[in-house]
Amino acid sequence: LMNSEYNKLIEKINSRYLYWDRVKYIKTPDNIDPKILWSAVKFSRKIHAKKVSFGDHTFYYNPTDQIQKELHNFDLNIGGQLQTKAIIPENEKKRYLINSIMEEAIASSQIEGAVTTRERAKDMLRKNKKPGTKSEQMILNNFLTIKHIVENQNQSLTKESLFEIHKLITHRTLDNQEDEGRYRTHNKVNVVDVVDGEIVYTPPDHRDINKLMNDVFVFFNNSSGPYIHPIIKACIIHFMIGFIHPFVDGNGRTARALFYWYLLKNGYWLTEYLSISRLIVESKAQYSRAYLYSEIDENDLTYFINYKVKVMRLAFDSLRAYLQRKIEEKKRYIHFQKIKGINERQALILKWAYEEPDVLFTVKEIENRFRVANQTARTDLYELVEKGYLEMIELNKKTKAFSKSKKFEELIKKELPAP
Repeated sequence: LMNSEYNKLIEKINSRYLYWDRVKYIKTPDNIDPKILWSAVKFSRKIHAKKVSFGDHTFYYNPTDQIQKELHNFDLNIGGQLQTKAIIPENEKKRYLINSIMEEAIASSQIEGAVTTRERAKDMLRKNKKPGTKSEQMILNNFLTIKHIVENQNQSLTKESLFEIHKLITHRTLDNQEDEGRYRTHNKVNVVDVVDGEIVYTPPDHRDINKLMNDVFVFFNNSSGPYIHPIIKACIIHFMIGFIHPFVDGNGRTARALFYWYLLKNGYWLTEYLSISRLIVESKAQYSRAYLYSEIDENDLTYFINYKVKVMRLAFDSLRAYLQRKIEEKKRYIHFQKIKGINERQALILKWAYEEPDVLFTVKEIENRFRVANQTARTDLYELVEKGYLEMIELNKKTKAFSKSKKFEELIKKELPAP
């Protein structure tokens, strides 16, 4: 197999990092036995493999040319201070951030089976409504967890900080409340295929969790030793939580939270604005396969790293498209800003009211949308009532809402400058 034709074929297989289930169907020039081709592929991978160990388990990964190319692009676009700072306008950051945190919270919960629409979930978060179902509780938990990570991103990962995250993620969603924020104390945990119920993975013995997780803490916090690119490190941390399965439930959500935290901690600030879990929801089978291949192919983490890097690229492309849409939207709402005595937030509120005839606003929703103080949100709405654009209605004894006034259309036509 040491001729140029086969070398090119092996390079092609490795650039896509295919597993045996695909390699065995590839046609070869001399109709060679697929097992011989697979052996040559495996040999080529082991030559370039890098090694990481946790407890008694050793893992390998290959920083392929494709992965390195993607990492370079991420370093230019997602981390650092230059190009990334120009992607999101300074005065828009708070609004975009709260929206992306909501998207990530909803999607991360949906991966684990939460059933609700994005619109309903966002309405709950914006209006600070109490969750009515377990699915809604999962989404609220994820939302609070991500906010907690953003606020504490420079801390070290310790057993205590991990347990705090797990408590936030699993609050009121576990069968046994005592399992919140503690390692599992038994081995009655298996990873099961959701389609056929078959056990696809059995995690390490619960007695090994402390040792394995202590190694994860060192790996997360320690920047000395052989250099590993931060994004690859984040992928490995994500994988290891799934591999160790330290908790009875909530391992997937915890793994994704630590991935997010590690990237923020290491300067990839645009991660705050990427909804990576949204793309995982849309490619859940690939996500499961990437985990599975890494576990069954001699702990080769490249399958999982390859998948995560691809999803990050798609998330970044999606963010750019979203920002472009928002720029176009801003061109439309700039006319509302020309109304005398209206600030930027109020201009947006008027634009939403103009585009959605039956929309209702609450103080809490405006507070969350713009990430402003309660009093600021209240002032914005009450001023619009005074100016005649909105009217106040009582939803109940405690909560007031604001809707378009009867004079809204008339005032808009009168005061809105011609485009």
